[in-house]
Order: sequence, then structure tokens, then C-alpha cells
Amino acid sequence: MDYQTIRIEHRDGVAVITLNRPDVMNAMNAQMRAELLHAVREAPHEARALVLTGAGRAFCSGQDLGDRATAAQVDLERTLRDEYEPLLKAIYDCPVPTISAVNGAAAGAGANIALAADVVIAAECAVFLQAFARIGLIPDAGGTYWLPRSMGFAKAMGAALFAEPISAAQAADWGMIWEAVPDDGFAEHWQARAAKLAAGPTVAYANAKQALRQSFGNSLDDQLTLEARLQGECGKTRDFKEGVLAFLEKRPPHYEGR
Repeated sequence: MDYQTIRIEHRDGVAVITLNRPDVMNAMNAQMRAELLHAVREAPHEARALVLTGAGRAFCSGQDLGDRATAAQVDLERTLRDEYEPLLKAIYDCPVPTISAVNGAAAGAGANIALAADVVIAAECAVFLQAFARIGLIPDAGGTYWLPRSMGFAKAMGAALFAEPISAAQAADWGMIWEAVPDDGFAEHWQARAAKLAAGPTVAYANAKQALRQSFGNSLDDQLTLEARLQGECGKTRDFKEGVLAFLEKRPPHYEGR
């Protein structure tokens, strides 16, 4: 696909997808959703970690309300079901670790696309905004799923009803994101984080993602059974053997992702 609204780069096993409509703060239109879906699905074929970030001063300001296609097509249920849902599932189900490197404002659907990643790293200048109530809507694009799980029910409800900006520092304190880091050196920081994941035991990462996510619906017995099965799978990998050997030989491991 010839991308017009995003950029993709591959660096040492890391695929970096940049939302690239900086003139509208990387607002989402139908073309961007289609391109992003394609890029997220294709990236794991060549990369062992995936990063989403934004060009300019914003990560993503949400749905492009000035988009003529949006104005003409007001069937929000269809848009969410047919365009956002496949994209969110592609990010959530990505077989390699995913990072949202939130470089600036993340609002509406843009905030919730960021939260779909495994790890969210934000610059201190970034803000998260569930802006939906300001225009008579509810949080969508997975917001009603991610928020209570990451920051707790009370804060999720306040974020939905008051539609007030949440600073990166607040988001980190509340458990909504992994970390907030100084603006200076932000790019170098997330790049180092992504490189570490790309060089890691990616089978173990995938199994950890599965185990943690299923824990919300499992009993203790079910979770222990799942842990044992997934750990058994990890124990059969070359990466496990390499990790143990590297530990015994007191050297850094060289994982292959298998």
C-alpha cells in the first residue's frame, strides 16, 4: 500500500509507524484508519516490536470532525464497527510487543488507540483527553474497556463525564500508562525501550500478554492452569535454553524469538 497519511520505518527489528497529518494534529479519517490497519497487520512480518507515534505536536487528536466524508456519513455505529474495531483488534492482538510513544496530545479516539498498545510511554508535555462528552458522545474506540482496567472505575467515570485533560504525569500516577518521561530525550527513551523488546524473548512476551489479559475473566484455578500451559510452551523454546545458558555463562542472552 502507498501510504499517504502515515509513515513506517524499520530500525533494528522495530517497526515505527508515525501518524502523519500534523496540520490537523494527526486527526483520524477513513484513509488513515485503513492505512494504519494495513501497516499494523504487515509490520510483524518484518519486525519483533511495533511503535505507534505521531508527527508534529500531537499523537492523535481523534476523529477528524472536519472530514467531509465524516460529515456526509454520520453512522457512527458503522464507522466504529467496520473501521475502528478491526484497527483496535489488530493493535491489541499484534503478535509482537507494541508501544504507543505519545509525543503530545492524545484525544478522543486518539487517546484510546494509544491505550490499545501493550505499553504506553508519554512525553511529559502529553495530555490524554476523553473529549467525547463535549460533543454529546460516550468514550469509544475501546475507551470504556481500557480505562476502568488501567486507572480504576472511579477515575474512568470522571474522565468520561468531565472530559478534562489528564497530564502524562497524572496518567502515570494513576496507572493509566507505563511511564511519563521528560520531553528532552523522549525519542531516545522510547527507541531504547522498543529496541530492548525487539531483542527479547518474543514468544514469552506473547504468552505473558495472553496470560495477563485472560486473568480478568478467569478463576484462580483457571489462571493457574493457563499459566502452567503457557509456561510449558515457553520452556520448549530456544530462547529459554539460551536465557539459562547465558545466565550460567554470565553473558547477555541473544534471543531469536523462537
